[in-house]
Amino acid sequence: MADDEIAVYDEVEIEDMTFDETIQIYHYPCPCGDRFEIALADLQDEATDIAVCPSCSLMIRVIFDQDNLPKPALEPPAPEPAENQIPIAA
Repeated sequence: MADDEIAVYDEVEIEDMTFDETIQIYHYPCPCGDRFEIALADLQDEATDIAVCPSCSLMIRVIFDQDNLPKPALEPPAPEPAENQIPIAA
């Protein structure tokens, strides 16, 4: 079933949603008391623009511009081995 055929509760601008940087999830309050959720990775991959509520059957369409999404966090570079390290036997 294509996204156009999905019945959504509402369309919400991404600016109205809250972004949790720790778990990389956007969320928005649901009328049932829980919240709609969609992963940043899903939005970046253009896999979906539908946020779902895990407690009820409601869904919302997220309105966003791909260029305005947060960039993926870069992994920190591995530390360089110190040249003056002395190996210690256990």
